[in-house]
Amino acid sequence: MRQLDELGMEPRALGRSDYPSDFPFKEVFVIAKHCSGGVILGFEQFHATAGAWRRGITKEKDIVGPASFPTPWNQVEAGILFALGRPLIVFKEEAISDGVFDPGVTDVFIHKMPIGRQSRVDANALREVFLNWQRKVRAHYYGD
Repeated sequence: MRQLDELGMEPRALGRSDYPSDFPFKEVFVIAKHCSGGVILGFEQFHATAGAWRRGITKEKDIVGPASFPTPWNQVEAGILFALGRPLIVFKEEAISDGVFDPGVTDVFIHKMPIGRQSRVDANALREVFLNWQRKVRAHYYGD
């Protein structure tokens, strides 16, 4: 949020800056239509220590060790923003994968979630990532 604030960007989020008057899926679309870019944050929302991927089919695969899952809304939001042609920036915690968090699924680089206090080098690198994204967002906003 600090990065967005420093760049003069206005954050919008369902349940934080915008409150639904209709069903949530539609509200995500309405908010996205009025935005010129999106930030997807892949935080762990569910943690499993056992289970199976694709249970009951020939490609079934047991979970080995812990598995972390983000909110499914990350996929919905990213898909809507991507379909609308909005510039995306995607961050994920180390253990998060699949969908929008897999390299090569979209045209954006998947960044590690910045955690805790950062070195000056890492803070400058993060700022550059946001500046590059901001340039694309402003181009969309101003119709360049």
